Amino acid sequence: MFFTSDNAGPAHPAVIEALNRANTGFAPAYGSDAVMDDVRDRLREVFEAPEAAVHLVATGTAANSLALATLSQPWQTVFCAPVAHIHEDECNAPEFYSGGAKLTLVGDAPKMTPDALEQAIAAEQSRGVHGPQRGPVSITNVTERGTIYSVAEITALAGIARGYGLPVHLDGARFANALVGLGCSPAEMTWKAGVDAVSFGGTKNGLLGVEAVVFFDPSHAWEFELRRKRGAHLFSKHRYLSAQMLAYLTDDLWLDCARRANDNAARLAAGLAEVPQAGFLHEVQANMIFATLPRATHDRLFAAGAEYYLWNSTLEGAAPDAALAARLVCDWSITAEQIDHFLDIARG
Repeated sequence: MFFTSDNAGPAHPAVIEALNRANTGFAPAYGSDAVMDDVRDRLREVFEAPEAAVHLVATGTAANSLALATLSQPWQTVFCAPVAHIHEDECNAPEFYSGGAKLTLVGDAPKMTPDALEQAIAAEQSRGVHGPQRGPVSITNVTERGTIYSVAEITALAGIARGYGLPVHLDGARFANALVGLGCSPAEMTWKAGVDAVSFGGTKNGLLGVEAVVFFDPSHAWEFELRRKRGAHLFSKHRYLSAQMLAYLTDDLWLDCARRANDNAARLAAGLAEVPQAGFLHEVQANMIFATLPRATHDRLFAAGAEYYLWNSTLEGAAPDAALAARLVCDWSITAEQIDHFLDIARG
């Protein structure tokens, strides 16, 4: 009954098998391996972008930070939602790797709106040389609250950015979960909607640790390569990154894992809706749930060994019927039996 994070789940067996196959003999280092050539071709095919530049790194923080550094200048600001991962969970890495570009938080909701973005962009450059200059817009899909930007919403936000001549980055740590939730194509959710670069996540969805950075304008390729090397994120034994990503893309494993994770969350959410006094803080659209349960229900679940995060809540001092928020995340490997066991305990 482990719902703490999709980061904590196991790697898919097909990925482990691919690593074992890669772990024989010798292969060129630093991304010159033949498997990387296949990965590049596959991702270009997935995104319907034959000229796209494709690079691999080991972490989502590196993917986001190096991509944004490539799209920005040190004196600029990156526009993002107040709960964006680049703001809440990356220890100022985007600012560090960009050489000082700051973040400007847009609005007060988990998702940016075109109006709020327009206001935030318009408010910058009001102090001339004394203030930050306008820089990229970064969209997180799936958001940090488990909701999904629709293609229309991404298109609208990108349209605002484009009106100011600003590039758009998509943080896709849970890209596959968003995609299967929307039922669209990768191209429709990215470059066709106005996105310039995407962090294509795999670690949360069945890989040991690899993310792809895709630039739809290949002119960014060389700068990214230099930033990746200078930032200590170019692997010498790169074939082990390539092997993971190729396994991920083979036979649509990435989509299968995301569907399983989203379906698991839907099953869990449907059961929670029947738990007495349960509520939801956000619509469940992917593999992440924000729910409220009475403290007594939390006590039962924790005593039975369930693992998940209380969210801005604490059991200490709360009344038995106090509604306390929790975040529950499903990955591809959780079974229906584990979900149903959790729900049986929750129902009491």
